[in-house]
Amino acid sequence: MSDNLQNTIRIKVCGMREPDNILSLAALLPDYIGFIFYGPSKRYAGELDRDVLQQLPRPIKKTGVFVDAGLDEILETKSLYNLNAVQLHGNESAEVCQALQDHQTEVIKAFGVDESFNFAVLNEYKDVVDYFLFDTKTKLHGGSGQTFNWDLLDAYSLDVPYFLSGGLDTANIEQALDIRDERFYALDLNSRFELAPGLKDIAKLSQAINRIKTKPTGLIK
Repeated sequence: MSDNLQNTIRIKVCGMREPDNILSLAALLPDYIGFIFYGPSKRYAGELDRDVLQQLPRPIKKTGVFVDAGLDEILETKSLYNLNAVQLHGNESAEVCQALQDHQTEVIKAFGVDESFNFAVLNEYKDVVDYFLFDTKTKLHGGSGQTFNWDLLDAYSLDVPYFLSGGLDTANIEQALDIRDERFYALDLNSRFELAPGLKDIAKLSQAINRIKTKPTGLIK
């Protein structure tokens, strides 16, 4: 492809659980909608309305977010809600990632990044995940509303594409879209777009999603 062709960054909105809120978001056609199956999270999905999930447009990838859950639990939840992708936000092994891929599951492996993060830990996962997700390192496993220093990603040397997460909002999305990295695949929007934990501000998301979709970025070589 020509150097002047560009990708449009994909969009994931995470931490959804309220039926009407889910359907309102789906009308904006994000690429991924994330549901958190981690009990301590303020955005824990609990028992989702499966009838609502069946109404989602087919292109939207229903994504389950887990933290150190067992493989059987992940697969059972995937089957129950017909999930398309799984995001692993704990200390899951490369073997677990491989097993999920063996079950035709798109795997997103999340890592919390700070000044001391060693990107070498990603090497064992590079052949068993579809994407990495780089988030702000906290004890909360995401959803902190805090942004990390994106310049740290200069140390990332693998070819696996990645999601950018952590404190994204209407104020800094423009800066994120200026990142020039063909591995930069998606933005993960969550807590800064909420009226309350698990309840998204659809008007604010509409503005952000429209901006992301109309500003191509990520040079293709």
